[in-house]
Amino acid sequence: MKNDDDRPWPELPALAEWQDTLTTVHMWTQVVGKVRLELSPWLNHSWGSALYVSTRGLTTSPIPYEGRAFAIDFDFVKHALRISSSDGRERSFPLVPMPVADFYGLTMDALGELDIEVEIFSRPVEVEVATRFEDDTTNASYDAAAVHSYWQALVNVQRVLTNFRARYLGKVSPVHFFWGAFDLAVTRFSGRTAPKHPGGAPNCADWVMEEAYSHEVSSAGFWPGVGLGEAAFYAYAYPAPAGFETRPVEPAAASFHAALGEFVLPYEAVRTAEDPDQALEAFLQSTYEAAADLAQWDRAALESRPEDTVGQPS
Repeated sequence: MKNDDDRPWPELPALAEWQDTLTTVHMWTQVVGKVRLELSPWLNHSWGSALYVSTRGLTTSPIPYEGRAFAIDFDFVKHALRISSSDGRERSFPLVPMPVADFYGLTMDALGELDIEVEIFSRPVEVEVATRFEDDTTNASYDAAAVHSYWQALVNVQRVLTNFRARYLGKVSPVHFFWGAFDLAVTRFSGRTAPKHPGGAPNCADWVMEEAYSHEVSSAGFWPGVGLGEAAFYAYAYPAPAGFETRPVEPAAASFHAALGEFVLPYEAVRTAEDPDQALEAFLQSTYEAAADLAQWDRAALESRPEDTVGQPS
């Protein structure tokens, strides 16, 4: 798909320009994600806690609760948080600059007004500074234009990741948004178990990472670039097979980041490519092949044939 005026990949602000907003919204998504985690059935690898890209922002999808269901949605078009219940009731409040503590209070109050009682572990995870939500009065920024642009990028990324996911017959995750690291990801599995993960994620119990990586994976996704300095795509394997870091991958702008232990591709390199979708597809496929070939995955059994592709005439 060409980068034309019909469906452009948006230009993103420099990370430094919206870092304060990113930190604040990251904590907001953790509040909402923890509600889903608390009330939803446990799914392997924490899949039952993730959020999803929607036509207006991010959503929990329906959460079961006492014979009904409700959903929490970030609307990054009208900039509001909306909670809707299957009994027809709903509550909302505007997304404006406000401390995390205020967002947490408004969210929990709105749930209570809908007769949804839930207690969450209010300390954030996978971040170095883990101030409890109710005590966080420091992070209070909201740049609506920056958030809207980032969500528009997620819409494009979600489309390409979904196409990539569709070509795999083996176990593969949904394309989902992990609020722990604020990344949109998809993960393929070889079907074999993996060595015990060492853990070590900040403010995250080691068992979470051990369970997440209980089986051999090739994973790819997109994040704002905290730790890198710019928004980027990533791809890694666990366990990483010998020679993974030196394997040539596409496109030319991709490289292996030794400190992060994964391949990275700057978002700007994709956005400005003649065919952004194709550039990202090349990155996803070549990094997957690096992991699968070097680790000797049974690719013939795990990958779909061209004639199996959804949408082909029957």
